[in-house]
Amino acid sequence: MRYEINGRILELIEGDITAQTADAIVNAANSGLRGGAGVDGAIHRAGGPEIMRECRQLGGCQTGSACITTAGRLRAGYVIHAVGPVWRGGDQGEAELLAGAYRRSLELAAEKGLESIAFPSISTGAYRYPLAEAAAVALAAVMEHLSGETSLGRVSFVLFNGEIHEVYRGVLEQQIRNGGN
Repeated sequence: MRYEINGRILELIEGDITAQTADAIVNAANSGLRGGAGVDGAIHRAGGPEIMRECRQLGGCQTGSACITTAGRLRAGYVIHAVGPVWRGGDQGEAELLAGAYRRSLELAAEKGLESIAFPSISTGAYRYPLAEAAAVALAAVMEHLSGETSLGRVSFVLFNGEIHEVYRGVLEQQIRNGGN
């Protein structure tokens, strides 16, 4: 699914984020930037050890924020390591922390003058953030960013399987009907 915002493309893709060609690929990272399972492990395996070497030099990243490294062997110039929250029931500031991880990722990409970025569904795997709620936060943050001044011309959500893709599609269609909210 493709949607145009302010002359820019927001798209949903079912697939493997490590196989994407983009200026930056976003990693669903942990605050220690130590690598892990899921998207994090896949990005480190596909990108190679140079990503981990750079992560160690950064010394970690706060939940709700993001940091940037080169992309090793990935078909991208950078990996943006976004640290989303662990779901604790929804009343511990999870939505704002998740939105912050997406916003900071977008800011880092724009600061580098990047034109394309590919996101996974942050915090919805091992961190157990409910998928529809996470999709709503993620899509709202991206739509807000694309509505303003930015170098980004294409933002992709690369979603691991059809179930996740369908949830994001439904949330995006609802937000479009509601005027982007």
